[in-house]
Amino acid sequence: MSTEITRIEIIIETEEDIMVMDNFTTTIAVASIVTSGITISIGVIGPAVSEGRAVATALSSLAQQPDASGTITRTLFVGLAMIESLSIYCFVVSMILIFANPFWNLAIT
Repeated sequence: MSTEITRIEIIIETEEDIMVMDNFTTTIAVASIVTSGITISIGVIGPAVSEGRAVATALSSLAQQPDASGTITRTLFVGLAMIESLSIYCFVVSMILIFANPFWNLAIT
């Protein structure tokens, strides 16, 4: 009879461990989703503003010096590609946080 009571206690302890594990995993999942949302929102604001300023400056310089249009547009496109890479990096970081989270191994063990 004492072995049955011990088995019941072990099963209850295991279920509590599973509940704690589920809560910890859920916490990591929620934190990852919130962090990826913040990463995307902040990471897109800077490049969007700087792309707008770059295009506005390029248009005003094209209006002032139409002869240098080839050089200005080439420089503009290279600059826009560099600026856009920042938002792509933020997108990659947010996808890593959602799908390949490095903290899942901590939650599993």
